Amino acid sequence: MIAILDYGSGNLRSAQRAFELAHSQVVVTNDPKICEEAQGLVVPGVGAFAACMDQLIGVGGREIIAARVAKERPIFGICVGMQVLFDSSNEKKNCDGVGVLQGEVDLINAPLLPHMGWNNVSAPSGSKLFQGVEDEMFYFVHSYAAKTKVPNALNTTCEYGEEFIAAVERDYVVATQFHPEKSGDAGAKLISNWVASL
Repeated sequence: MIAILDYGSGNLRSAQRAFELAHSQVVVTNDPKICEEAQGLVVPGVGAFAACMDQLIGVGGREIIAARVAKERPIFGICVGMQVLFDSSNEKKNCDGVGVLQGEVDLINAPLLPHMGWNNVSAPSGSKLFQGVEDEMFYFVHSYAAKTKVPNALNTTCEYGEEFIAAVERDYVVATQFHPEKSGDAGAKLISNWVASL
């Protein structure tokens, strides 16, 4: 089973439909036991970092993620769901994240924000997440991103005004700044790659 963490943020139904294409059993829940024991946990997210963290903390999401990290169980963060996995963000106010990934989320230095639309990414060799979609475009909607590469991880980058981290793969944790559930066939393939790794 794949659990999509429901903490009041994110495109829960579109994420559910997208993951159901790759796995027969997908639930949207914030039940700690289900979230901790599922084959994979998806952490979605839309909006401001601080608000998402408040909502995440409100449903015990920090503890759910910590329990999965302790057991080295797969986690997939999407958009702000990726950002909250980092140490912190300086969006509106300095705010601590969950701290699963090292680094800070910062405003992108670009002439027009938000970064909204389709962009290519540069995936490193050896990426399992991007296998078969290395040259495809993915859909982004954001103004903030992590810019420093995560140590001991495969870092996929994107250029929009400056280089930022578009995806991270490290052991049992993967995360994308873009929305795979809104990225058509390329996003569906990327999700199926992750599901196949569970």
